[in-house]
Amino acid sequence: MSSALTDLFPYPIVQAPMAGGVSVPQLAAAVCEAGGLGFLAAGYKTADGMYQEIKQLRGLTGRPFGVNLFLPQPDCADPAAVEVYAHQLAGEAAWYETEPGDPDSGRDDGYDAKLAVLLDNPVPVVSFHFGVPGREVVDALHRVGTFTLVTATTPEEAQAVERAGADAVIAQGVEAGGHQGTHRDVAETDGSGLGLLSLVAQVRETVGLPIVAAGGIMRGSQIAAVLAAGAVAAQLGTAFLATPESGAHPLHKQALTNPLFVRTELTRAFTGRPARGLVNRFLREHGPYAPAAYPEVHHLTAPLRKAAARAGDAQGMALWAGQGHRMARDLPAGQLVEALVAEVRAARGEGR
Repeated sequence: MSSALTDLFPYPIVQAPMAGGVSVPQLAAAVCEAGGLGFLAAGYKTADGMYQEIKQLRGLTGRPFGVNLFLPQPDCADPAAVEVYAHQLAGEAAWYETEPGDPDSGRDDGYDAKLAVLLDNPVPVVSFHFGVPGREVVDALHRVGTFTLVTATTPEEAQAVERAGADAVIAQGVEAGGHQGTHRDVAETDGSGLGLLSLVAQVRETVGLPIVAAGGIMRGSQIAAVLAAGAVAAQLGTAFLATPESGAHPLHKQALTNPLFVRTELTRAFTGRPARGLVNRFLREHGPYAPAAYPEVHHLTAPLRKAAARAGDAQGMALWAGQGHRMARDLPAGQLVEALVAEVRAARGEGR
């Protein structure tokens, strides 16, 4: 590892920030203590909630860590399409004996307030999803000593990341679980995006930034492959979702290797933005006609998803997962990092 980013942690392993309560301080701390880079996910947190998690994480580890932010999205959803989708979800509401959420409950997730916290109380690394922060934001973070990363799903997006002055780009392949980090919500849900190895190779030829590779990585041999392709580190989400330290719902963890859920798809069904999850009943029934409306659809379905979880019904939950989900291992996060490092070394023909 030769970039300033990877000087922060011994092993080329980054734990992906998984929003919605998965990337809790305990998980990030365990990864950091094992020699990887742990991340907190601030995407659905308030500024104070993010601050409290940072404070908790600092009490668990003295090693560098990261915080992820979602970029605010333009207000371009079609209200009529959202209203039609709300009517189509009426059966879900009746089944789970709850009401759908208010799609207009707010587009502002406190992004500016979170940035203010991170500038006043700097953390080692901040990453961005769903777009590119302004140059002034990147420069401000640099002035307080924070390393910046931005997700890209195409070489053109990687060029935008470089122009913004970010320190590194996260190249996210179509195999990745959860939300695709496209800069403009024009992504299709047919899986036609770039695969990770092709994306890493193209980004390497397009920009001069260090690359963190993300998408479907579950084994050390895959980490070795993306390093050989030009990445400086690999970002893994689904692999860490299954760990005991993860805040994922037990049903979500079990579903990763449950024979009922054998494949994944990109869908707008749960949030209105393309995201990869295990194919369950909700995704099959509502994915085909879910509108491109984020965060409206997210707010609309949130109570339904929570009710399904309370009822113990994985068929109504958002089971985010990458294409490699069947290779999930029920290991503590620190042991998983150790296993991955050993596999990388074996793949490279190195001694332990």
